[in-house]
Amino acid sequence: MRAWTVTRPGPVEEDPLRLTDRPVPEPGDDELLVHVRACGVCRTDLHVTEGDLPVRRPGVTPGHEVVGTVAGLGAAVSGFTPGERVGVAWLRRTDGTCAYCVRGAENLCPASLYTGWDADGGYAQYTTVPAAFAHRLPAGLDDVALAPLLCAGIIGFRALRRASLPPGGRLGLYGFGGSAHLCAQVALAEGARVHVMTRGAAARRLALELGAASAQDAYAAPPEPLDSAILFAPVGDLVPVALRALDRGGVLSVAGIHLSDIPALRYESDLFYEKELRSVTSNTREDARDFLALAARHGVRATTHTYPLSRAQQALKDLKAGRFDGAAVLVNDLG
Repeated sequence: MRAWTVTRPGPVEEDPLRLTDRPVPEPGDDELLVHVRACGVCRTDLHVTEGDLPVRRPGVTPGHEVVGTVAGLGAAVSGFTPGERVGVAWLRRTDGTCAYCVRGAENLCPASLYTGWDADGGYAQYTTVPAAFAHRLPAGLDDVALAPLLCAGIIGFRALRRASLPPGGRLGLYGFGGSAHLCAQVALAEGARVHVMTRGAAARRLALELGAASAQDAYAAPPEPLDSAILFAPVGDLVPVALRALDRGGVLSVAGIHLSDIPALRYESDLFYEKELRSVTSNTREDARDFLALAARHGVRATTHTYPLSRAQQALKDLKAGRFDGAAVLVNDLG
């Protein structure tokens, strides 16, 4: 099969991915073999490719927003049939026995493994997934529409819950890419007023089209104090900016897996009045089930831009440069 691999992490402008020939992987006893039909392009893929995240599997194949069909089953797998459509997301495996897993916080499992980082992902013709971590997908959406929901959507949903937005509250979103534009739709459906701060003019236009109350530059102040905010842009300089935009008792959640250094915070102006700063770490399978059901109920839809899988490296370059709004999705043209 053909698969993209990170041969040597580095700036995506220097083409660190290589399109290689590899054997079709054999699923483990508890795994599915999945024929990839579409794979979303996530900023985490960019972090893996450029080395912002440390190498865990040399020559890894990125991609963790995979929609595909079951092409093979491990010896111990039941409940799935060949040809069935499934989703493969970021969280690949946990130990299921640690204190975090037992209390329902499997996203904090110290033994957790991740698709496209610890194991080869969806920038390929085939990938594998533990059957217990394969997602059932709602009917009525095509492969391209579903792919961004499997990470961008799920993580945005968890970040929204971590931000503790009160009913009818005022939400600020810093950065407006694949995850934020899905999160905004959930918040709006639940009755929030949404203000978007982002660098791109196209992203600001999309925010207003989706129903945001305002859209301005990333460093601009929103037109009213915020009850909650979510930082999607991997820019630490925006943390104090977002904290200052919060009303008393407000919460800022940081949605990304990687963030540049946060400058020194001033207690009186940035954190006083019981403001809170929270991180977001991966997601649980329950998050995924809840979000996919909610997305189907409220008609949450990704704004997508398709690329053939053979042009995955260009999609990452365009993501880094902010050349598109919404989310990019790779469509398998390799067979």
